[in-house]
Formats: sequence, C-alpha cells, structure tokens
Amino acid sequence: MTKTKISIHWQILIALCLSVLFGYYLKDYVPYVSWMGDIFLRSLKMIVIPLVLTSVASGIAKLGETDGFKRLGLKTLLYYLTTSIFAILGGLFFSNILKPGVGFTPTETSSSEVTSSLTSANSTSIKDTLIHIVPDNIFSSFYHSELLSIIFFAIVIGIFIPKLKKRDSEMLIGILEASFELFMKITMFIIKLAPYGIFGLISKVVAEQEDMSGMLSSLGIFMVSVLSALFVHFVIVIPLMVRFIGKANPIKHFDNMSTALLTAFSTASSAAALPLTMEATHEESGVSKKITNFTLPVGATVNMDGTAIYICAVVMFIAQLKGVDLSFYQQFVILISALLTSIGTAAIPMGSLVVITIILDLLNLPIEMVAVVLPVDRLLDMFRTATNVWSDSCGAVIVAKTEGETLHV
Repeated sequence: MTKTKISIHWQILIALCLSVLFGYYLKDYVPYVSWMGDIFLRSLKMIVIPLVLTSVASGIAKLGETDGFKRLGLKTLLYYLTTSIFAILGGLFFSNILKPGVGFTPTETSSSEVTSSLTSANSTSIKDTLIHIVPDNIFSSFYHSELLSIIFFAIVIGIFIPKLKKRDSEMLIGILEASFELFMKITMFIIKLAPYGIFGLISKVVAEQEDMSGMLSSLGIFMVSVLSALFVHFVIVIPLMVRFIGKANPIKHFDNMSTALLTAFSTASSAAALPLTMEATHEESGVSKKITNFTLPVGATVNMDGTAIYICAVVMFIAQLKGVDLSFYQQFVILISALLTSIGTAAIPMGSLVVITIILDLLNLPIEMVAVVLPVDRLLDMFRTATNVWSDSCGAVIVAKTEGETLHV
C-alpha cells in the first residue's frame, strides 16, 4: 500500500484555513502557536544573505565565464536590468494609484511607532544611500544585514572571477554554484516548514484584528494592484520590446511558449519550467542552442520581473497598512532593493518571501506583517512566475535577433 503525499501547496492551504479558524475562535490560545511563525521568519532571515550572495555572484560570473560570451552577456544583462526597472515602476505605480492598504489599520503596531522608526531612515539622502551601497567593511555589512552592500560585493566578485586564470575561475564558479545549491536545499527545507510557520503567523494576525472585513477588502485591492502591474508588463511592456527591439512577432512566440508558461503557472517555479522553456525557445521559436543554453538558465536566477513587481507591491501594501506615507526617497530605496534582491530570489515557490523580510527590515517596517499577504501569496506566485518565464524567453528572442539570427517568429 503506497502512501499519498499531500503537496506543500495543499498543506499551506489547509494551514491557512485552520489558522483563520483558530485565530478567530481560540484567541486565548494563539500565544501557544505563534512561536512557530517567529521561528519561520527567523529561518527565512537566516538563509537570505548566503542565498543572495552565492546566487548573484555565480550568476554574474557565468555571464562573463568565457570571452566568446562577453558581448552576449552584456546584452542579456542589459535586457534583464531594463525589464526589471519597468516591472518595478509598474508595481510602484499601481500601489500608489490603488493604495490597497489605505483605509484599514491592523491592530498590531501603531502607525506612530512605525513612522517614528522611519524618520531616521528618511533623513538620509539618495546620494548617501548610493555611497553606502559600497561597503567599507563587508563583515560589518553581513552582521547588520545590509543587503544592498552585500549584493554590490557579490556583483564585484562575479565580475572579477572570470578575469582569473581559467582553472581558478572554474574552481570558484564551481564553489559558488555548489554553495548556491546547498543554500537552495536549506531554503527548500524551510519552505517545507511553511505550513507550520503560516499557521502561527496567520492565527496571530487574525486574533489581533477587530475588522476582518476590512482586512479582506484590503487584500482584494492588493491582489488587483499586483495583477494589474503583472498584466501590463506581460501583455504590453515585454511584447513591445520583442516587436520593436527584437523585430519579432510576440504573439507567435507566445503561442510557441504556451506549454512552458502553463507549467510555470501551475508549478509556481521557473526552475521547474526551465527545460520546457529551453525546448520551446529553441525548437519552436528558432533561437540557437548557444543563446538558449546561456540566457535562459541565467535568466531563471537573475531575471525576476514578476517577483520584482510583487516585492514592491508587498512592501508598499504593508507600509500603507501601518499608515506610513513613503517618501520619494523611500520608494527609491524600494526600487533599488527590489531590483537587486530580485536577482537573488530563489526560482522556487514562495522564494520571494525570503527577500521581502529583508526589505521590510531595511525600511524599519514590521516583518511579521508579511503574514497578511500569505493567504494570497500562492495564487499571485503562479501569475508572477509565468511573467518571469515569459520575460526570460522573450529576452532570448531579442538577444538572438540582435545577434543576427533568423528565427521562426
């Protein structure tokens, strides 16, 4: 007799339902389970720095791993940066227009406390922020979880590794990739604990709320803001780039990619869809193996447009929930942070939770409030993963066309 395993997604769904009931009807007992949520959040924070460091460094190093790929690497990186910036601006735009968190204040931490904690951060100029991205002591940056400085350090490592002797370069890239795989394994283990963490977090949030209808209404508007930004990026921004920069047919390419996109949507993992993405891009759209084998695996690690949109939307949503009106400077910090941290987001379901907690910490916003978006995270994860994969494949088409290849689209 074989045992049937319940998938992590069903476990999370069951945990969400039970946590709402537990938090609503058994408020007095919530302290006995809330510790599971605290441990889950601490585990995410524990893994984020080594995961981002090894992911970014290995991804950048592979871009310049061989001299023949230098031009290809620069084009690929430029495309990823451009689409990520458009994605983040879209996320910020819809969050500012729809303001999903305005009108509902969770009864957990007063907005005055959060506002006062943000005052010191707001007093720092954009110039100072850019200067402090360059760490004067990287070990201090590790200790204080200064993610922007750590990512800058990882980028520098990735740029200079290919400049070493071939033997040393290959060895270091191998170590970084092996380390990344190690931390991915640990991350996957932490994600397996998500149902318990979510039960502890959600039951605590529900128990503290006096206005459940207001919370559900805000979540609904939040979903609309995220889906709107994803829709514009998926249907308008990327196809326009394919049409006018790549001189290709985005509709035909979309038809070729349908199976891979459905796989990405259903699994919420761009890594799981990668083999199908590579096959469709090469066999159906006609991109050479040289480009698909280079741009798509790197894109699955580096290019996370949908994730960048979601990171921005979550941070803005939580700030609005706490009654904090983020200044231009603070939104600029979100833009830079989302741009860089999306590079290090694991290509797995719920991978973005790892870096969202760090950005909340960076802006002195309560990281436990990430629990508010967990009920809709899985559904939105499916849409943003499909956006990530679509952007990766379109990037391969654009790069191939600029390299003079003749495609089927």
